[in-house]
Amino acid sequence: MKSPMRKIAPVLVLLFCAAAAEGQEPGLRPPAARKSEVPSGPVTISADRMEGIANKETSAIGNAELRQGNVSINADQLLYIYATDEVQASGSVRVARDGDRMTGTGLRLRVRDNIGQFDRADYTFALRSRAGYSAVRARGTADVIKLKGDDKYHLENATLTTCGPGNDDWYLKVGELDLDMTRDVGEARRGRLVFKEVPLVYMPWADFSLHNQRKSGFLPPTVGSTGKSGVEISTPYYLNLAPNRDLTIAPREFSKRGLQMTAQFRYIDETYDGDARFERMGNDRIRNIDRFATTIQHNQRFSSNLNGYININKVSDDNYFRDLSSRINITSQTTLPRDGMLNYNGGWYVATARAQRFQTLQDPLNPLVEPYGRLPQFTFNANRQYVGGVDLGLNSEFVKFSHPTSVIGSRTTFYPSASLPLIGAGAYVTPKLGFHSTSYSLTRNPLDTPETLHRALPIASVDSGLTFERDSAFLGQNFRQTLEPRMYYLHVPYRDQSKIPLFDTGLADFNYAQVFSENLFNGGDRIADANQLTIAATTRILAPSSGQEILKATVGQRHYFQNQQVALNDATPTRTDKTSDFLAAVSGRVSRQWTLDSALQFNPHRNYFDRLGIGARYQPESAKVLNLGYRFTRDSLNQVDISAQWPLGGGWSGVGRYNYSMRDSRLVESLGGFEYNAGCWIGRIVVQRFAAATGNFTSAVFVQLELNGFSRIGSNPLETLKRNIPGYSRLNQTRPDSRPFDFYE
Repeated sequence: MKSPMRKIAPVLVLLFCAAAAEGQEPGLRPPAARKSEVPSGPVTISADRMEGIANKETSAIGNAELRQGNVSINADQLLYIYATDEVQASGSVRVARDGDRMTGTGLRLRVRDNIGQFDRADYTFALRSRAGYSAVRARGTADVIKLKGDDKYHLENATLTTCGPGNDDWYLKVGELDLDMTRDVGEARRGRLVFKEVPLVYMPWADFSLHNQRKSGFLPPTVGSTGKSGVEISTPYYLNLAPNRDLTIAPREFSKRGLQMTAQFRYIDETYDGDARFERMGNDRIRNIDRFATTIQHNQRFSSNLNGYININKVSDDNYFRDLSSRINITSQTTLPRDGMLNYNGGWYVATARAQRFQTLQDPLNPLVEPYGRLPQFTFNANRQYVGGVDLGLNSEFVKFSHPTSVIGSRTTFYPSASLPLIGAGAYVTPKLGFHSTSYSLTRNPLDTPETLHRALPIASVDSGLTFERDSAFLGQNFRQTLEPRMYYLHVPYRDQSKIPLFDTGLADFNYAQVFSENLFNGGDRIADANQLTIAATTRILAPSSGQEILKATVGQRHYFQNQQVALNDATPTRTDKTSDFLAAVSGRVSRQWTLDSALQFNPHRNYFDRLGIGARYQPESAKVLNLGYRFTRDSLNQVDISAQWPLGGGWSGVGRYNYSMRDSRLVESLGGFEYNAGCWIGRIVVQRFAAATGNFTSAVFVQLELNGFSRIGSNPLETLKRNIPGYSRLNQTRPDSRPFDFYE
């Protein structure tokens, strides 16, 4: 088999025939046009010796200097002609204008128009975008620099780099180079990109953006490797269709599997936006099948009250993501939603209409039960406050459930309620009374289950709390501390629900928010009986000047006055203990460098932890972070998680993550690599390995060269690093990262 690098090599010669500077796909919001400042004011000339004709021409010799507005010209000698506003300079010529600097042997320039020519010049340009941003500075040499107006330059036999003086680690060597800062574009002809004196890419012609703004053309190639698919090379082409629409087409070659074609279409308008992605591999040489994936997302705002969305996902087979993705959050997907919804917000009420189904991706060693579809689902929820001093609420729903094999049917829910909030200074009491009614109409049901079922029961609760405050001091700092005790009583009578099928219901996660809820189940098919009291307390440490929360600690426990009778199903036991597990949590910034986030669930009856999570972050400065984590859930989870980005010295930094399951004695995910910051370029090499399915691992290698202010070459590990290392910072991040399509995120 031929090497995939040989297959793609001819493409690399032409890769920069268009947007070579694109480090990523640009977004759809270009900045407003920029207007350069036109030199104004009188012309002033100084020199060791001056002569000339008044108001016609002035000749300056020896330390000659001409100034007009934001332009200054220094030379051994110069001649200024008033009628044409032209200066002719020779000797050691230096020009400064709006942050641009040029030096050379000869200059002819119309000062106000900035039109002229510089011979044998060195230059430094501030690459000002149309928004006026100028943090990136480019420098180089040229036999000729033709000044063609405000922020427009034509260079011949030139070099360009963003490295500082005396550093030519990388540079662009071109026969001709045009820079137009007013349109934020550059154009090069007969060029080559040189890194460490090694030519990387030959560019017969290149058209690129100066600030990663939107522009049609080839994006830099991405090169990577995974254990399942071999070497991966992608050469995306970006099409700027309109100010609010773009299309990216990317052939992606897998050395082991074959060619995959991908296309992504994005669009946005005042009332809608969307993203459609299509992938297809004609023949996977390993699986010997055709493979495809489709994702379509559309959001629509019809009016100020009515909006909706469509979300469609489909893949050709169960192993698609596990084989063809290098991200664990993608490979771990098991259910792909296909749904659409309309939502009407009337202020005090909200009405929705929805249709939803799923594609379930099965793992042979860990099979899943396919969830029910909702075809259709209608909800109407309302909340009117202070109606005669009472808050009125209504939750209602009609949903029809579909499934290929299990019981199907419809469910109608009607739950009105009324609450009376009694609020005073530092205290509140809110009694609430509601009546929950649910009706079922079933088909394909078991023989002992009737076709229609009905459940009705009242729900009563009282929520109350106090708030105390005091000023306190710790380690020489003044703070404000609160103490917030809370009590919540709930009473729900028992109703036999054993014949009601489970369409969308499961046991809710037991946490601090759930202990104040009306039901220990998620979904509408079970309502637990209750006669219980929750007692909890929270204390906060606040900054006295801003009120910002610095530290928060919470404890809570639920007390039961009767045994539980409603079970999820015949296989799940009911509670007989008189108290729940004990909950506690502490989170916040414990010092300037350390933050803590911890929570525990302790079973006092059996004297062990049911759940424990501890996370700590040490971050003394940007690009220097250490994360420590431990997660434990009895009978299901026992993991340690360590990640870091840390400087090693000499421009080197290490990045890594180690997530290990002690319960399964196996790796969950690991990542390791190095970054090198040379000032004007950054090199990255990152190796990742993670569990894609039961007993199945995926490995990936990312190698990237980032040339500051110009381009990124190779496979991009930045999103992987941000996801795996909380607090990760780019080494050259001097301003917030302007990622594409940030309005989706």
